[in-house]
Amino acid sequence: MVNLLKDMLKQLEKEGEEDEEIYDQLACWCATNEKEKTKSISDAETHIKDLTTGIEELTASSSRLNTEIKNLNKEVAENQAALDQATAIRQKELAEFNAEEKDLLQSIGALKSAVTVLSKHNGAAFLQVDSTSVQGVASTLQYQVAKHSNLLEGVLTHHQRKAVAAFIQSTNEVKQSYAPQSGEIFGILKQMKESFETNLAETQKDEATNVKAFQELKVAKEEEISAGEDQIDSKTQELADADEKLAQNGEDLVDTKKTLAEDEAFMEMLKEKCSTTDAEWEERQKTRQLEMEACSKALAVLNSDEAHNLFTKTFNAAFVQVEAQEHSERRVAAAAVLKAAALKVDSPRLAAMAMKVKLDAFVRVKKAIDDMVTQLLAEKQDEIKHKDFCVEEFNTNQVQTERKEREKQDLLALIEDLQLTIKTLTGEIDVLKSEIADLSINMKRAGEDREKENKEFQQVIADQRASQKLLTAALDILKGFYEKQQALVQEGQAPPPGFKEYKKSGNAGGVMGMIQEIINDAKQMEAESIRAEEDAQKAYEDFVKDSNASIQEKTKSQVNKTEERAKASEDLNQATQDKEAALLELEQLSNYNGELHQSCDFIMKNFEIRQTARDEEIEALKQAKSILSGAKFLQLLGQ
Repeated sequence: MVNLLKDMLKQLEKEGEEDEEIYDQLACWCATNEKEKTKSISDAETHIKDLTTGIEELTASSSRLNTEIKNLNKEVAENQAALDQATAIRQKELAEFNAEEKDLLQSIGALKSAVTVLSKHNGAAFLQVDSTSVQGVASTLQYQVAKHSNLLEGVLTHHQRKAVAAFIQSTNEVKQSYAPQSGEIFGILKQMKESFETNLAETQKDEATNVKAFQELKVAKEEEISAGEDQIDSKTQELADADEKLAQNGEDLVDTKKTLAEDEAFMEMLKEKCSTTDAEWEERQKTRQLEMEACSKALAVLNSDEAHNLFTKTFNAAFVQVEAQEHSERRVAAAAVLKAAALKVDSPRLAAMAMKVKLDAFVRVKKAIDDMVTQLLAEKQDEIKHKDFCVEEFNTNQVQTERKEREKQDLLALIEDLQLTIKTLTGEIDVLKSEIADLSINMKRAGEDREKENKEFQQVIADQRASQKLLTAALDILKGFYEKQQALVQEGQAPPPGFKEYKKSGNAGGVMGMIQEIINDAKQMEAESIRAEEDAQKAYEDFVKDSNASIQEKTKSQVNKTEERAKASEDLNQATQDKEAALLELEQLSNYNGELHQSCDFIMKNFEIRQTARDEEIEALKQAKSILSGAKFLQLLGQ
């Protein structure tokens, strides 16, 4: 009995050490997790506040940028419409100017020829005027007066108009000759020519002013359009960044709230478990201490001299020795079975039961045996459930770990694909921006070249027309002389006395033909220049139209690719968050796997041994009970 009590004390001390080691592990786990989760919860709450503020700011910024982009698009469209309208008006004015300039130049040339003709007839050099030449002048005068009546409204007086009308009528009536009364008409022609020249100069001056004003307007509008488009691009990119950041913050807010809820739930479970563990630890310590004190006191009592004397007196009594002999045999046999089983399976409980068999009454011992068998069977079932739980949890943990590992690999591949997509889209967007910039620069240069070509065209036209005027004037002078001389010879009129017979130069016809040919070439060059100018203008307009269409298409493609890149960035952010979540879950699964090993390795490693030992305990208890309930023992009781 003393040895059994000593064994019990040793077992209680050993169990106390094991409990203390387990409690230290749990206390460390509680402290570490409480510290980490407290910090994680605090960080999550701060991050949620920051994200909420950021989302509100980004929402306001997105709304503002949408409004600004809408206003800028409207402003650019209005500027473009104004530029297109100004360009159409400028083209119309240019066509009107060219027609008016051509008309005035032709009228000035005709009036100049008429003045030249009348200047020959207005002196005293000829006795009789050539009616054909005068009729030509009258026709020219009549045509110009009718054609430019609006220009001559403030130039010719009423008297001069009557003189012109009389002159025209008289030339229609007189077929042979015309009396030298054309002095007033000569003055009127010169006055009309000077008026037309003045109008031409003013028209050319107005045209130059209009061209300059249009160029200034065009430069200003193009600068405004370019600035507006630059702002649109900048604000569109800023809007895309804001929307992308807004989406990221929204996802981050949802994930943070989810993580916070999980951490708070874990924290609540942690506090409850750790609090329960502390209470259980204190209760176990208190109970074990009381048990050890009881065993120590019992050991002290059994080891005392009084106890030894009492036992000697008791077991020396003859009646007790005879009466207890049969009882002792069964007690000894049952106790031997229990003690042997206790030594085999190292069970202090069997050893204690062996002691009870020796000391307690049979009824109490049998009840204690039944209670212990029931307890052992319950422990056996609990251990089987624990082992089944461990097997199931290990399998579940392995399956979840493998699934999360596959998910992690898939996310890594997705992240790599999205990064490559974003890089490709960024390159394509940069190329589109460069192409749009090149098209804008080319349009600007083409406009400058078109202006330069138009100036050169205007100069060529002016030069050709001036050449035509000079050559026509020279040709008219030559014709006026040589054709007149030819007419005098044909009419049989001799030159005045005192002069030899006059013969025209033999090269006169070639000179006049050459002048006429040059005039024709100048006219042809003028017509070709006009056609070339029209073709160049059309080509420029087609180029601008095609360039604008290309810019619009590339801008649309740029916007689409920017949206695709923003979506890819959003997906990348989500995939990155999913990857981090998967890594966190893998870490949690690994930690839980470690906890399972702490909780289950001993049970699973020693399951068969513990089950066998417990079965042997139960079998030993049953044998002891059977021994105590045997027929011989009943017979002894009958005696």
